[in-house]
Amino acid sequence: MDEQQFHIPQEVYLDFLGETIEIHWDYHAMLMVGIWVVLVPLGILSIRYFKPKPTERGIRDKIRVLDIQWWWFHVHKFGLYVAIGLSLIGLAVALVVSKGFSGSVHSVFGLATIVLGCLQIVSSWVRGKHGGRFYNNADPDDPSTWFGDHYNMTPRRKRFETYHKTAGYFAVFTAVGAVASGLMQFPMPGLAIFLLIAGTLLLVLTMLLEHSGKRYDSYRAVFGYHPDHPYNKARREL
Repeated sequence: MDEQQFHIPQEVYLDFLGETIEIHWDYHAMLMVGIWVVLVPLGILSIRYFKPKPTERGIRDKIRVLDIQWWWFHVHKFGLYVAIGLSLIGLAVALVVSKGFSGSVHSVFGLATIVLGCLQIVSSWVRGKHGGRFYNNADPDDPSTWFGDHYNMTPRRKRFETYHKTAGYFAVFTAVGAVASGLMQFPMPGLAIFLLIAGTLLLVLTMLLEHSGKRYDSYRAVFGYHPDHPYNKARREL
């Protein structure tokens, strides 16, 4: 353990400050664990299990921050923005005090996690229009007002969902690798105990939510279970 820690810098000289400062790696560890073990999983759970129960016409209200019907979506969206923003700050500090990319297992997993997280945000920018027969700005009797990449499940939307969902799980996997390798490099028993407790609570909570039957289909929760909706027609047998 001492040999591993010997190569971890404990202080750094910052030219712009003109002084040497002590490095507190435990702060970096607690920040990243808080982001990827608490904040990100809560964002995933919110959009997976807290969508409203599907109705015939779905959610008519416009997607906006102050609308309570969309809170589950905004927790997921803005939680991810906050998570990636804080992660980039943690990464920048680590690169500065380490004087570059160290190439350790922890740094590889950590960088992969943040890159995947950034790509999650970028992918969300190209998800396309919302649309909907009963959406806020649509006329239920005028099909020309219904179109949306999500409502019509265009190839663009399908590519987005395929990437966003799959890459999101890979980001969680690399985050676990980053946390585990980080604790091997810089042991923190207290943080390890917290991880064990948090992981157990997340597992139990996920199982309870799954058992409750609240993992509603996203399309039906948002647009409704009306059989004439395009994606409901495409999955008529499901």
